[in-house]
Amino acid sequence: MLTVRVTAPHPLAETIREQLAAEPTVSNVALVPSAALDGEGDLVFFELARENANNIMRMLRHAGVPAVGSIVVSDPLAVVSDAAAAAERAAPGHPADGVLWAQLADSSREDSRPSWSFFAFLLLATLIAGIGRLLDQPILIIGAMVVGPEFAPIAAICYAIVRRKRGIAGMASLTLFGGFALCALIAWAIWAVVYALGFITFEEATTGPLTDFIISPDGWSFVIALLAGIAGVLSLTTSKSSALVGVFISITTVPAVGTIGLTLAVGAWDEAWSAFLQLLVNVAGLMVAGVATLWVQLHVGRRIGRRLAARRAAASAR
Repeated sequence: MLTVRVTAPHPLAETIREQLAAEPTVSNVALVPSAALDGEGDLVFFELARENANNIMRMLRHAGVPAVGSIVVSDPLAVVSDAAAAAERAAPGHPADGVLWAQLADSSREDSRPSWSFFAFLLLATLIAGIGRLLDQPILIIGAMVVGPEFAPIAAICYAIVRRKRGIAGMASLTLFGGFALCALIAWAIWAVVYALGFITFEEATTGPLTDFIISPDGWSFVIALLAGIAGVLSLTTSKSSALVGVFISITTVPAVGTIGLTLAVGAWDEAWSAFLQLLVNVAGLMVAGVATLWVQLHVGRRIGRRLAARRAAASAR
């Protein structure tokens, strides 16, 4: 169950309260009059079955709530209520499979914008990956995968493509690919200085059987990226964030960026090109899988919503 708080002027709040009271997937509707600071706005609280959240959010948007008030959705740790349990049973499907598109839209807008923290984590991951390739230590490569924040803008791009949000797609693409380019250039400059000072050799930077997979893109790289992209999007849309760690250590995006910086610094152009291809293969696989997964979830959710509306209309006719 989700907990929802709506702020709206009194006439609209009363209308919303009546509509929500007639909705079987909503429970414990409460109206607090004149609770807003200006004394003219009311608060409406209710619990909502996650599976039907998109239909209720659509109703609130069409009623004009965002223009004159606000909608705040939270995910409580537990809801102990017979009415809430009945509302959950009235909603089709399983709660874990419900996709709250408003939440995904909000996170996509946030993740699409560049930030210092994003670039800092990406740069740290890039340098760790370069050291992992230099020392031929897979554990460092795994560490770089976990630290890398690149999946957030990738997911934002996938959402923007499915929902046709050009602004989000453009900004997220700039954040992602601009971040990759900037971190690769910084790593190139750092490794070039280290190489010029004689602290590393060409052979150390270009040999390492345990991490050769970074410069060996193939069909399996694309397949793994596809599977990781599906898992990553599902973990975001179904609130199963624990699965994201597995996604991070399955894709070779940041290790490829780190290897590009290292190999460019020592003049290993062939390996730099191979790492670049690995990066493209992984990003392409993640995006194809992410877009396909979100598209399926969107259309399945719409079908379930139409089925629920038809069931409600039939019940009203009886």
